[in-house]
Amino acid sequence: MGSISRYIFRTTFSAFTIVLVSLTAVIWVTQALRDFDLMTNQGQGILVFVGITGLIVPLLILVIAPIALLIAVAHVLNKLSTDSEIIVMNSAGMSPWFLFRAFMTVALVVSLMVTAISAYFAPKGLRMLRDWLTEVRANVVSNIVQPGRFTSIESNVMIHIRERRTNGELVGIFLDDRRNPNEHITVLSETGELLDNDNGTYLVLQKGIVQRHEIKERDPAIIKFERYAFDLSQFAGGPQSVKYSIRERYLWQLMFPDPKDQFYIEQPGQFRAELHDRLVAPLYPFAFVVIAFTYLGAPRTTRQSRTMSMIGAVSGVGLLRLTGFVSIVFGANTPWMLSLQYVALLFAFVFGMIVIRRGLIVEPPAFLANWMTAVIDRFNRHFATQ
Repeated sequence: MGSISRYIFRTTFSAFTIVLVSLTAVIWVTQALRDFDLMTNQGQGILVFVGITGLIVPLLILVIAPIALLIAVAHVLNKLSTDSEIIVMNSAGMSPWFLFRAFMTVALVVSLMVTAISAYFAPKGLRMLRDWLTEVRANVVSNIVQPGRFTSIESNVMIHIRERRTNGELVGIFLDDRRNPNEHITVLSETGELLDNDNGTYLVLQKGIVQRHEIKERDPAIIKFERYAFDLSQFAGGPQSVKYSIRERYLWQLMFPDPKDQFYIEQPGQFRAELHDRLVAPLYPFAFVVIAFTYLGAPRTTRQSRTMSMIGAVSGVGLLRLTGFVSIVFGANTPWMLSLQYVALLFAFVFGMIVIRRGLIVEPPAFLANWMTAVIDRFNRHFATQ
């Protein structure tokens, strides 16, 4: 790799990294806020919250990486054109193909990253997230420990806590148990904590009283305690078997599914569609680079507008991705539809390679360019008068 190629690779990959991190962070925040209440109810710290919600980051990167690459390539090509570097390279006898190979090297790196995430890291993250959510939903404590509420955890069993501190300690606990028709039990405690072990889940109360009132007796019996354990395992739903969805399967599990898998028996088309979606995912970074370079890679003077070329590149990428999405959605029930994404990718590669090899400038039809120019000028004049 020569000095020019290294310069383009370094600039493009730096821009790609910045765009990828920025977009992923923004979208991650919007997704993480949905689980904020769940985390606060569990009394977990910020590090646990970030760790749990961060499990969706590989899936976000899988979707965002090709788009971030497109933005980075378009930015670098526009910068090279604005600084007249593409024209100087072309005048020095450097073919567009030489410039194109540097961008394809970045696409190769991104494609390898997408392959690893698609095959293993994204399903792994989703599996870990589902395991945690299943454990939370199976634990009755996650549903009953809500400060300031009287909650019925079972018929004739009521619990209330005044506060839950950041360290997980419970304050001001009231427990009313009327399951036994011959006995009424009321427990008051200053503090308590939740304890999970191999024997089950317990509410360990400290410094309180237990009031037992038998129906046949006039007065209740009051017992003061320093430590009292109340078994919550009896209210839990028991062990929950985790069933991973099709998106949470590893690539090799989609390629060689278990014939006895219930999901595969019921939805073989979804397995097939998801498999093809994973297989073509590494091809999109290459296709996006080809489309972007086809429209923006040819040398132009500073007087030639690149607006229409930029719109053409974005439209081409959007149309290609839309075709892939439609192919996956309808291909689950109509297998031949899955071939549409391969046809679209092949057309993008062949058409782009021909244009790049010949050094052609792809421009929209004259009437469309003139119409777009007129619309842009009209908007400019309108805002200029405001």
